[in-house]
Amino acid sequence: MDIRKIKKLIELLEESNLTEIEIVEGEESVRLIRDGVAHVLPVAAPPPVPQAIAPAEPVEDDEDQLPDGELVPSPMVGTFYAASGPEAEPFVKLGQKVGVGDTLCIIEAMKMFNQIESDFSGTVVAILVDNGQPVEYDQPLFIIR
Repeated sequence: MDIRKIKKLIELLEESNLTEIEIVEGEESVRLIRDGVAHVLPVAAPPPVPQAIAPAEPVEDDEDQLPDGELVPSPMVGTFYAASGPEAEPFVKLGQKVGVGDTLCIIEAMKMFNQIESDFSGTVVAILVDNGQPVEYDQPLFIIR
């Protein structure tokens, strides 16, 4: 990660009322923690791991059950965008076939727009997040079968 980016992150942390920021870029990540002084702690980003969804408890309503398929989780905290701009078509739609490396969405984190690509080939059977919605790390975004 570029030292200029790290310096800018330190400045943003000092100017805000946040006490901690973690940024992930590919396989690199940086965590800044403020306790009067900002610390830079390099952290290895976890590799994306496909997960099967199993309900933690029985669900009575069939509409609440997720379809079978490969889960695509959010690799970071940020804001989910389904398209490259407000007037643009979404990157993917329900029922659309996708391949490995196809862009599924964008997640904005700290004014940086990160393209999220598919690790699977198949059909998009569920889009679990609305456009403009904040997402958490590891939150399910898509299911591809």
